[in-house]
Amino acid sequence: MYREFFGLDDTPFTLTPDPRFIVFTPSYNEVLASLYYGLESAKGLIVLTGEVGTGKTTALRWILRRLDSSVLAAYVFNPRLSIDEFYHHVTQMLGLKGWNNKAELLSLMGKVLEERHRRGLRTVIIIDEAHELSDFVLEEIRLLLNFESDNAKHLQIVLTGQPELREKLNQPNLRQLKQRVALRCSMHAYPNVDEVERYITERLLIAGSNQPNVFTRDAVDLIFQCSEGIPRNINNICDNAMLTAYGAGMHKIGRKIVEEVAENLDLLPQGNPTSQSANAEQAPRGISSDPVEELWKAGQAGAAAIRPRMFKPDTDDGNIIGHRSVNAAGKPMREPDYFELDIDELERELESDSKEVGGFH
Repeated sequence: MYREFFGLDDTPFTLTPDPRFIVFTPSYNEVLASLYYGLESAKGLIVLTGEVGTGKTTALRWILRRLDSSVLAAYVFNPRLSIDEFYHHVTQMLGLKGWNNKAELLSLMGKVLEERHRRGLRTVIIIDEAHELSDFVLEEIRLLLNFESDNAKHLQIVLTGQPELREKLNQPNLRQLKQRVALRCSMHAYPNVDEVERYITERLLIAGSNQPNVFTRDAVDLIFQCSEGIPRNINNICDNAMLTAYGAGMHKIGRKIVEEVAENLDLLPQGNPTSQSANAEQAPRGISSDPVEELWKAGQAGAAAIRPRMFKPDTDDGNIIGHRSVNAAGKPMREPDYFELDIDELERELESDSKEVGGFH
């Protein structure tokens, strides 16, 4: 909707894992390099973990596009499968036919994998959302890794999922599978505002923008805070911010628009810095929010032995008529005015009180 308004050829901030829009920031490059190395070196079992929306699927799709035709890949995107459904799905994607039971399937798969390896071809199974796999399917995956020769793996498997996948692999009943993990990679959120700014700018450039500085620095800073550096959240905020700016006829997106969008998406962090600074300007300077604490701090400078203030009810003929402050000796103290503290008078009163409880200064 806003593409023509901002001079774009494509939508830069979609929520789909489009590998065309991958951005090679320093933290992202490290993960991509590890994954690519693991697949090129036929490491066997690779585990990729990361929080929701950090770009795991995008990274895998980008790598698959760069593998040559010698690699046959099966991509399992729905992990909630029974053992039979899992094998049926994998064999369909690998083109294996003519089997009637599991024994025939494993025999056929072994022959096909061995022949492909002999010809210098590789076979990869990638399972997304692997933290949702049942323990039974994970055990079958471990057994599939037994397709190997003396010096090479005939089948590579990549498990990708949320951090819960690590916890799952630490279960005692899956310790054999854990020992088969040859490479672990972790996908993290962008660690600082500079990488977020680079991410936003480069996606705008990929989409055909001639002016990629659509977002002001203040706006990018707030996007980083609201998104917590997670690419999917960044995309969501930026897409809605550009739509809002288009509706308002604004070619530059500032902090105010981002704050409005983040609030609508329920992504505005608790204790928004903007609100905090406004409240700080309204509060009287030099005055504590707690007058008791203010008195106690002042008393520390003049009488180290004075205890924190206590409150004791005053009575008149047995009737409570109010509460007055008393010091450690039980002598009533004058209640301070919240906004006007006479420090000199306070110090004199504290000095007098300290003499009554032992003369300490």
